[in-house]
Amino acid sequence: MTGPDTRATGPDTHVAGRSGAAGPSAVTGTDRGAPRVAVIGANGHGRWHRRVIAPLHAEGRLDLVALVDLQPVEDDPEAPVPQSTRVFTDHREMLRDVQPEVVVICTPPHTHLPIAVDVLAAGADVLVEKPPVLSIAEHRELLAAVAATGRAVQVGFQALGSAALAELTTAVTAGRLGTVTGISTVAAWQRPDGYYARAPWAGRRRLNGRPVLDGALANPLAHAIMQCLAVAEAVGGGPVDPVRIELERYRVRPIEVDDTATLRVTPRGEPPIVVAVTLAGEDFVRGEVIVDGTAGRAVLEYPTDRLRLPGDLQLREVPGRESLLLNLLAHRADPTGVPLIVPLARTAPFTRVLEVVQAAPEPTLLDGGLLTESGTGPERVRTIRGIDALLRRAAEQRALLSELDVPWSVRPHEVTLTGEEDAR
Repeated sequence: MTGPDTRATGPDTHVAGRSGAAGPSAVTGTDRGAPRVAVIGANGHGRWHRRVIAPLHAEGRLDLVALVDLQPVEDDPEAPVPQSTRVFTDHREMLRDVQPEVVVICTPPHTHLPIAVDVLAAGADVLVEKPPVLSIAEHRELLAAVAATGRAVQVGFQALGSAALAELTTAVTAGRLGTVTGISTVAAWQRPDGYYARAPWAGRRRLNGRPVLDGALANPLAHAIMQCLAVAEAVGGGPVDPVRIELERYRVRPIEVDDTATLRVTPRGEPPIVVAVTLAGEDFVRGEVIVDGTAGRAVLEYPTDRLRLPGDLQLREVPGRESLLLNLLAHRADPTGVPLIVPLARTAPFTRVLEVVQAAPEPTLLDGGLLTESGTGPERVRTIRGIDALLRRAAEQRALLSELDVPWSVRPHEVTLTGEEDAR
């Protein structure tokens, strides 16, 4: 989710000299006999969704009937805007005038709930980018809207559609790793100064009184957390129930959220999950999920769908990801026979983690000799000396940085959950 806020009102925008209204000869979803799909938040990361949709529209498997964005829709040669597609700046106007059947929401996190509620009330199903909401209260409100309307909400954790993850969880449930003793993930990415100037909500904890939480844990590296929770589901045979969450958050520039963190989630009756991630890394570590058991170790490089199970000599590619949009369309056609891959209820443990992150103290600012810099202006990158090795140690030992005697580490923020917070 990196699209702009699309809650503003206003007239239709114009794209490539074309009015927002479809012309008399436009092919409508009814004419095509295909599901009518709209995208709210068509720029930024919304362009990725448009690239997914473009070939499906061309093949007649869906009809892209509308795009919504506050700004003129950006040209993308891989996602041309069909002549029949209407363009709006107000999602409510779009819902009223176009009446889509499926809506992709790719707007800032703090706008997801009100937009999704509007979409469900209009009778459409939803594919909403991660994170779907930022608190358990919001999670419950959206679940209530799903129940009241009978519509579906799929959450855009696309890595959960991975064949590699499915092979890993099958190996876990089949006992190939023996008894699972721990799950962890490590990732080291880089983000330049310009990343935090990309939008008014970038790097913010709150905006206009609403939570935003645009940090490493909530946004770019959220998939790492969700992949671990998916493995924990397989271990426990059901939804993950966190009973304790411990969190350490750091930042290398004056933002309001974390760019580096270690996190430990202790589920009820299940092995701990440790997350060790940074956006101020040295060498690039794409993102690994490490599962240890009494009979061996498995490693999933989740961004590339490469997997190593006990007995494998190295990571091997496991091709295939099921499209969350196609899965949602198939679920619409056969709700009983085709379950959603990422229904909203499945993301409740992730939302629980985010709520703890939201309530945690401000991340500790790292500076001085701890950091190195390269580049200038918006391309300046700040990295933490030795951070990759530290995070890998944390993942290997399933420890927080403070437990590794890191001199600059801080006391963790700790929360014990009672079970009364259940949001499913």
